[in-house]
Amino acid sequence: MKRIGLLGGSFNPAHGGHRRISLFALKTLGLDEVWWLVSPGNPLKPAAGMASLAARLASAMRQAKGTRIVPSQIERELGTRYTADTLRALQRRYPKHRFVWLMGSDNLAQLHRWRDWRRIARTMPIAVIARPGYDGSARASLAGAWLGRYRRSAASLNNRAGWSAPALITLRFDPDPRSATAIRRADPDWARRYAGHALRDPLTHHPVDSDIA
Repeated sequence: MKRIGLLGGSFNPAHGGHRRISLFALKTLGLDEVWWLVSPGNPLKPAAGMASLAARLASAMRQAKGTRIVPSQIERELGTRYTADTLRALQRRYPKHRFVWLMGSDNLAQLHRWRDWRRIARTMPIAVIARPGYDGSARASLAGAWLGRYRRSAASLNNRAGWSAPALITLRFDPDPRSATAIRRADPDWARRYAGHALRDPLTHHPVDSDIA
């Protein structure tokens, strides 16, 4: 039974900050792999400025090289748009895996805006990675306050009962200032480097259409 961390996002583009927090979660939580769920489209983010899914997946594959990080566009294959539906679909597809949802404290601060956020919390444990400037707002948010009643340590995942949900695990390490926004500002044409590459999804092993938006 594999222990899998799930990190969702636009990865527009993927960068060293994503890699660093994933490697930290792998070690701290004793995970076998971290899957990067490269979103076909985030309902809370504008479509303007979003590179193609193929380019974003390619950037994720480059960052994940040589690690136990597995990028995937599986949400497109599952036909899910919202995290709550994706997590349930993954549990059905991989019933022998144990999953923990990974998110930054900036996302916890707005989790109450996500569709069926309480269903997300009841589906699998949530491990929150500290991000500079967001810890206070995350704790004070509706979802943060609700989940605060279910705090656990990272060591709780060492036994089967520790994988029940709701559960909130807080992970702290040196903040990483890198962001996709800053990378896009410095290099607006970053996605062109990945144009026309033949890709195969590292998780599903299915070919990736290089023309998908």
